Amino acid sequence: MVVGVCQISLSLPGVTSLKAKRSIIRKVLDRTANRFNVSVAEVGQQDAHRQATLGFAVVSGDRRHANSMLDSIAAFVEGSADAVVLDRSTELVSMGDVGDWTD
Repeated sequence: MVVGVCQISLSLPGVTSLKAKRSIIRKVLDRTANRFNVSVAEVGQQDAHRQATLGFAVVSGDRRHANSMLDSIAAFVEGSADAVVLDRSTELVSMGDVGDWTD
């Protein structure tokens, strides 16, 4: 099993309130979760109205698949017209071998 996590830092130019920020972030999170069926959350800078840090997590049986999913998610978020990606970090963690699982 492979757990992949991705953290993306965003700039939200032109946003002047937390209400406007939350509207943009909610839209990005909802669309990403619906399109890719992954876990998503705002994980940092909740009180800063022009920046946000988002976290995404995937679980897969294949390292390449997990990495590909995270790359696709990052590209999808980067395509958002309301936000500019400042930074992105990805980590893949292998958890044992598939053959080691028992019922």
